[in-house]
Amino acid sequence: QDKGDLRLRKLRCLHGTLLVPCSGYITGKFQLRSVQFSGSTSRADARQRDPEGCRRKKMVTPDAKRKAVAHACTVHAVSQRRACLALTIDRSTVRYTSTRPDDALLREAMKAMAGERRRFGYRRIHIMLDRQGIVMNQKKLRRLYREEKLQVRRRGGRKRALGTRRPMLVPDRANARWSLDFLSDTITDGRRFRVLAIVDDYTCECLALVADTSLSGLRVARELDDVIRLRGRPETVVSDNGTEFTSMAILRWCQETGVEWHYIAPGKPTQNAFVESFNGRFRDECLNDTLFSTLAEARSAITSWKEDYNRHRPHSALGNITPAAFALKSTLEKQAA
Repeated sequence: QDKGDLRLRKLRCLHGTLLVPCSGYITGKFQLRSVQFSGSTSRADARQRDPEGCRRKKMVTPDAKRKAVAHACTVHAVSQRRACLALTIDRSTVRYTSTRPDDALLREAMKAMAGERRRFGYRRIHIMLDRQGIVMNQKKLRRLYREEKLQVRRRGGRKRALGTRRPMLVPDRANARWSLDFLSDTITDGRRFRVLAIVDDYTCECLALVADTSLSGLRVARELDDVIRLRGRPETVVSDNGTEFTSMAILRWCQETGVEWHYIAPGKPTQNAFVESFNGRFRDECLNDTLFSTLAEARSAITSWKEDYNRHRPHSALGNITPAAFALKSTLEKQAA
């Protein structure tokens, strides 16, 4: 009985503070020290109950409490009752067995979707599973998503300039404003190619993704003519001050078509925010996620991604519907009005 009481006292610290490790690792030692006062009876950290003012992690989760009780029972050879008494933990917490289902089928469906769309977070995966008829609470999916360690690895960001931010004016109809920009990537043999992106700022549709090793101003004008034949003429086109967009071919095209061309201020890509946002998704989900061995392979992958973006990928700015569905909805509303 005396030895049991001694083991029980070892589980306690001065002033009721516990010395059982709670931070996920086991030291195997307990060391009792007296609180030392130097001169004054008050300290800067006197409100802390730890003997030396240290900040140990608290046992706040049931799992951490069960591990602490198991450690006390194993290392100090005390019963579960005594360990719970020393650690002030309810025995029902230690003995509780979860009856929650493991959701194996749901986990497999979620992992399959995450494997297919590696750059989708849990919100978009929730939308995609909901389309397949798998309905669940978003918080539950987030819990399973974290348990399966499917979190998307965040790529390093860059420093942002300080100052006030004003949101860009959003067009109120399709073809009111198109945004253009260039992206570049590399084939596995080292050759570089460029991609011309054309986006409708209202419907968020990707109107064209043209990949080639060389894209001149004359080629840009031809691609714009091809899109206009299928979709109609825009009122305004927004781009940066690249040489392709400021060439004589583009100036001549604007005079012939009557389209207003707006150039953003040099060094201010935020003034062309719609296509810059699209570029981020395109690079993250397509260019950075795929290795291209030939230019033809790159064109095929880019075309497939463009169709998926317009017809299947949920867009948060459009209420999590696809750009094609939003464009059709806008057309029907316009006809009904």
